[in-house]
Amino acid sequence: MATYTHGHHETVLRSHSSRTIANSAEYLRPHLDPAARLLDVGAGPGSITSEFATVVAHVTATEIDANALALSRNLVADRGLTNVDFSIEDVHALSFADDSFDVVHTHQVLQHVGDPVQALREMRRVTVPGGIVAARDADYAGFIWFPLLPELDEWLRLYRAAARANGGEPDAGRRLLSWARAAGFDDVTATASTWCYATPEERAWWGGMWADRILESALARQLVDSGLAGPSELQTISDAWKRWADAGDGWYLVPHGEIIARA
Repeated sequence: MATYTHGHHETVLRSHSSRTIANSAEYLRPHLDPAARLLDVGAGPGSITSEFATVVAHVTATEIDANALALSRNLVADRGLTNVDFSIEDVHALSFADDSFDVVHTHQVLQHVGDPVQALREMRRVTVPGGIVAARDADYAGFIWFPLLPELDEWLRLYRAAARANGGEPDAGRRLLSWARAAGFDDVTATASTWCYATPEERAWWGGMWADRILESALARQLVDSGLAGPSELQTISDAWKRWADAGDGWYLVPHGEIIARA
């Protein structure tokens, strides 16, 4: 079982709560039937989960513990949705019966699990024959930005080192197709999409979020506690994020791999 690198600090939720079907699961939208039963593995703060609940008949949201699951539970309650239930789950060994769901979705999860192939096998097991397993993950080695700030190169190096120390694979996007085939899927459609931050508002949000996260989140604590970086180095990286956000020609691209796998 891998450790979740980001943790659930406010700086993390600030980012994750912005995710919607439109910006994070558009590849899946054409496959969502109004009568579908959907399992959302790793629901996080519930922003995508709650949108699924307005599109399909029923959603089951999972997280790794009660505190994490409370985030999506609270948002679903705030939005007055009544067709969502919740379950604490380990994706490597789901508690659901075979053929329980028409669609199983996971977003930015496989990069953090100890055995993504086993996770996909489990997602396939609980999906009805002919149903869909959908996964989307970023690929950190593919992140590109301008201006070229060496401190952000160091940020990326440190993040990838921390994620791998936690048992994850930060460059997951390029591996999704391979993992799906290893999990036994024969019918897999692999695509890609991006997040791009280039307007002043987008730079302020993305750069400001990472300027805070590198100092305050579980990632920051891990880097200091493990000796990978000291507080002064993290402050230097934080300052560089602010400089990037203030750059009038600043641009940032986050690539993602996506798969639609037929069970």
